[in-house]
Amino acid sequence: MTVPHEWVPPATLGAEQHPSREQVLAGLKGTDEGDPDLVQLLTPEGERVSDPRFDRYATDLDVAALRGLYRDMVLVRRFDREANALQRQGQLGIWVPLLGQEAAQIGAGRALQPQDMAFPSYREHGVAWTRGIDPTELLGIFRGTDQGGWDPKATRFHLYTIVIGNQCLNAAGYAMGQRFEGRVGNAVGEGADAGSVNEATICFFGDGATSQGDVHEGFVWAAVYDAPVVFYCQNNQWAISEPTERQSRVPLYKRAGGYGFPGVRVDGNDVLACLAVTRWALEECRSGNGPVLIEAFTYRMDAHTTSDDPSRYRLADELELWKLKDPIERVRVNLVREHGVGQEFFAEVQAESDELAARFREFCLQMPPPAPDRMFSEVYAGGSPTVDAQREEYLAYHESFEPEGSLSGASGEGA
Repeated sequence: MTVPHEWVPPATLGAEQHPSREQVLAGLKGTDEGDPDLVQLLTPEGERVSDPRFDRYATDLDVAALRGLYRDMVLVRRFDREANALQRQGQLGIWVPLLGQEAAQIGAGRALQPQDMAFPSYREHGVAWTRGIDPTELLGIFRGTDQGGWDPKATRFHLYTIVIGNQCLNAAGYAMGQRFEGRVGNAVGEGADAGSVNEATICFFGDGATSQGDVHEGFVWAAVYDAPVVFYCQNNQWAISEPTERQSRVPLYKRAGGYGFPGVRVDGNDVLACLAVTRWALEECRSGNGPVLIEAFTYRMDAHTTSDDPSRYRLADELELWKLKDPIERVRVNLVREHGVGQEFFAEVQAESDELAARFREFCLQMPPPAPDRMFSEVYAGGSPTVDAQREEYLAYHESFEPEGSLSGASGEGA
């Protein structure tokens, strides 16, 4: 029996609470050569390597598929950078960058089947892209005109969740429903519906969210009920200004063992590995084997949000070192060296990304402000006497000193 003792934070952090250069380098090595448990199929140098555990989930990734993944990442990064610029110019209230996490998101998103359900946090612009959501539909949230411009049922992609970690409870509950309705572990033609297809759920969150109670409650419920949910943690090393090592004694993927389900660490800057591991995890869930935790070990290349200044808490050389592991560059190098893809393809993708950015910007600038009574018209789908009374009181108040018809004619439709 161990003797209880007070835990003392590692002295190497120092008074300034910054990780040392040695800690930074150790973390970087853990993404390509230093962690025997890390799954990697594409090195930072663009070399395709083998992993006997997950190779079979990437056998279809030929040059055409690689081109598609490269295109996905370039286009997503381009509109992300455009949104960042729009916020700086006062066109968006805030923006949550995904720079550096394109592989983690595109790989996981492309692993999903149409019947699967995804629960994002607020940074999953790349996953939204893979679910067929046009980037312009994301703008309303950050411009303050709506709560989300897409249909979660049609896209199988839930609305963004701003409360840290809350989506893990939502995802666990949804996945429990999939199991209760018999939508997992069926042979073809069996289950809740004749010819039904097995389903799974995936939940996205960051390393900082693992310190929230909602995440752990989601783990508990999912484990107890063998819910078909993949908990996908994008460990970008920084929970705003706190490094991961100040949140957990063990690597995050090892926490799954305490709940009784498997955990896997994957190189989050390797789109092939993210795709293969997520395919495996989703298949585990659809087969009825319960939840899985994936830790995508990546890096946030930009600020936490546009209201954050990362230069106040992390080292400049840390960022420079991670640039050498850029998720897009390693795919480009692989396409050139191992598949002979020429410059024409890359120029076409770049031109397409510029066109997307221009359309994205134009849409943002042309977005009409919502009518004043939108706060009432969009509360209940079927209306409410209480809300209707509040709306009339609101209109009467403003009409007492506003020009006639300035508000009474506003319906909020189309805003």
